[in-house]
Amino acid sequence: MVRVVRLAEIRETPLDVVEVLAAVEDDAAGGVAVFVGRVRDEDGGRGVRGLAYHAHPSAADRLREICEKVAADHRVPALAAVHRTGELAVGDIAVVVATAAGHRGDTFAATRDLIDTLKAEVPIWKHQLFTDGTDEWVGAP
Repeated sequence: MVRVVRLAEIRETPLDVVEVLAAVEDDAAGGVAVFVGRVRDEDGGRGVRGLAYHAHPSAADRLREICEKVAADHRVPALAAVHRTGELAVGDIAVVVATAAGHRGDTFAATRDLIDTLKAEVPIWKHQLFTDGTDEWVGAP
């Protein structure tokens, strides 16, 4: 049996784009698309000095479910997604998703669906720390 979802994890350790790309390596793929989400230095005009991601215990299972659904919906031969938790600095990689498909349009659509659904439905919350000393929770219930 061929595994379509090659990697679906939530980790506290730094993420590696090369690892995610290697996970979607597939001879049936004429196109590979990757999205890398990084911590930026501002949000809504406010300076960001860092942030922390916190995941619900069910987050890893939900991530895998979303990966399986996106893979089935887009019929891609390979898909991978990893999200980081813990404290991150500006410039750190927070999330990496990649898909491989026969054609570029299919992989672009699958990658966009994967990152958008992950951000909307995986219970991971962001605690932003601003340069002015204030903070804000994003996505928390």
